[in-house]
Amino acid sequence: QVQLVESGGGLVQAGGSLRLSCTASGRTFSSYAMGWFRQAPGQEREFVASISWSGDRTEYEDSVKGRFTISRANAKMTVYLQMNSLKPEDTAVYYCARGIYALSGRAVGEYDYWGQGTQVTISS
Repeated sequence: QVQLVESGGGLVQAGGSLRLSCTASGRTFSSYAMGWFRQAPGQEREFVASISWSGDRTEYEDSVKGRFTISRANAKMTVYLQMNSLKPEDTAVYYCARGIYALSGRAVGEYDYWGQGTQVTISS
């Protein structure tokens, strides 16, 4: 069984920064891709970023490119999402997820374990 626990969410003003963390339990963290998704009220869960098992490949949703950076520390079983230049439209619950492959993409179906989510609220 894999458990994912997110932290680092909060309320910040537009233009500010937050760093989300997601720590995993279990022994196979380093073998799988990891991803971040977000879900705003009344909207579907959407892809934000993903990172391959080794950390050498990353992918981003267009609206966050250049502002968000995904990274991982396999020895700490942790994946991060550094979010800069935050905008009110970034407001959502952010979820981390474990990919079912070593390199997983944008689809929710490519991820099997999910965290409980952390709220990010950006004020204008």
